[in-house]
Amino acid sequence: MTRLLHQWPAAQAERRPDAGALVLGETRVSYGELEAASNRLARLLGAVGCRPGERVALLLPKSPTAVISLLGVLKAGGIYVPVDPANPAARVAAIFASCEPRIVLVAGAAARSLAELSVAGRPAPRYRIGCMDERSACDLPVRPDFVLSDLAAFPARPRDPPPAACAAAHILFTSGSTGVPKGVVIRHSGVIRFVEWANGYFGPTPGDRHSGHSPLHFDLSTYDVFGTLAAGAELHLVPPEVNLLPHKLAQFVRASRLTQWFSVPSVLTHMAKSGAVGHGDFATLRRVLWCGEAFPTPALRHWMQRVPHASFTNLYGPTETTIASSYYTMPACPVDDGASVPIGHPCAGEVLRVLDEAGEPVPPGEIGELYIGGEGVSAGYWRDPERTRAAFGRAPGGKPGGRLYRTGDLASVSPDGLTFFHGRADTQIKARGYRIELGEIEGALLALDGIAEGAVVGVPTDGFAGTTICCAYVPAGRARGAVTPGELRRRLAARLPPYMLPARWLALDRLPRNANGKIGLRELRDAFLGHEAVAH
Repeated sequence: MTRLLHQWPAAQAERRPDAGALVLGETRVSYGELEAASNRLARLLGAVGCRPGERVALLLPKSPTAVISLLGVLKAGGIYVPVDPANPAARVAAIFASCEPRIVLVAGAAARSLAELSVAGRPAPRYRIGCMDERSACDLPVRPDFVLSDLAAFPARPRDPPPAACAAAHILFTSGSTGVPKGVVIRHSGVIRFVEWANGYFGPTPGDRHSGHSPLHFDLSTYDVFGTLAAGAELHLVPPEVNLLPHKLAQFVRASRLTQWFSVPSVLTHMAKSGAVGHGDFATLRRVLWCGEAFPTPALRHWMQRVPHASFTNLYGPTETTIASSYYTMPACPVDDGASVPIGHPCAGEVLRVLDEAGEPVPPGEIGELYIGGEGVSAGYWRDPERTRAAFGRAPGGKPGGRLYRTGDLASVSPDGLTFFHGRADTQIKARGYRIELGEIEGALLALDGIAEGAVVGVPTDGFAGTTICCAYVPAGRARGAVTPGELRRRLAARLPPYMLPARWLALDRLPRNANGKIGLRELRDAFLGHEAVAH
């Protein structure tokens, strides 16, 4: 019985050491090589002070080295924290301040992020640094405590006895409405629950070749990695330089002879709209999975009409419920572009409840708020009991039903028991598969000099982004001519990751207000829909 995530690749290495595990370009890592390298790293991490339950931050680009690193952390008994290397230094600093990593593993251009964290006036880092790409060691602000070549000095066999494993496997930091990223604690048991269900349902085999499109700080990648390794299949990491290029992505699917594709729908939509998918294309592809946002029905029909030999499955679930909580496999191509696609039925071990404000189930067809219970529900937010209490607990009104996560999503249940998604109940949006709190963007905007007022809204679009982030602002005093969208975007880029930067801007003398004196968000959305804004 599997209790820990790293037991899956270890078992595959014992049975099939020469079989391919990871592929990126010309680099191929077998299961035996993956096991040996991660064992060496686990021993090295233990030697430099990693103890069970301590956090190890991975400031690494998606690569075989990154997968080896996360397995090494788990084998050392630690908790890995994947951090987007593209994040501005201020956001990296906020994540580090929250999770307090014992060790930071870094490679490539991310080494410069650590250099930015060491500017004058900031305290020296308390974490140890491991450089997993020796070419970037010279970009580090201090001499690293170890480099990749140091692994060779450690035995390739597992530690004996193995360290006690923490119940938590990793922490994923997502956008927070207060302006501070919040860390979702993901347990070994939650990931194992989903992978066992998903692999049982989809039936991957050692001959399968799966895509690895999502970055490691995004929860879809958890199934990419562990679903593939559990099945003994081969994970083909999508090179970052082709992530958003539809025709190159299509060629990647063909050249890699992929049997399974898993990504956010916006990628699939982009490929459809660009004409990258031909009739009868992707001959080896057997499964197309998507999660993270709604897949527009016209783009779904485009795919299903051109790749009829594959199955198409919609997965739904917030980060807080571990990868996905429900599923729906299309029985046939939708008859028209207006057909709705449900989020379907709960995965094994999960519970979906659509409730009204009193905590009562809404009648079939009516809209309520979606709550999720079951084995995949996270332990909560890292060192944030107040947020955890607000999001995790009983149903409204103290109604029975066990521990539930309040998603903030609106949903309904059809008479035949299928659940449908109807958008957000708050100001959280999904853009390019990322869940984004608009309040975090507003907080960063209002912290800038020269801004008197500001508001951020999401406007639905048929384009690649899914939802366009739009910003309206009022310059302070005489700053109107000096505060341009280009300047604001440049300054926000030092505080926010690229996917959170507004794409459209509107400078106003004052923001609209409603009868309660609150900012008129509906009026602002109408203004952006009316194309009064500047794109930048």
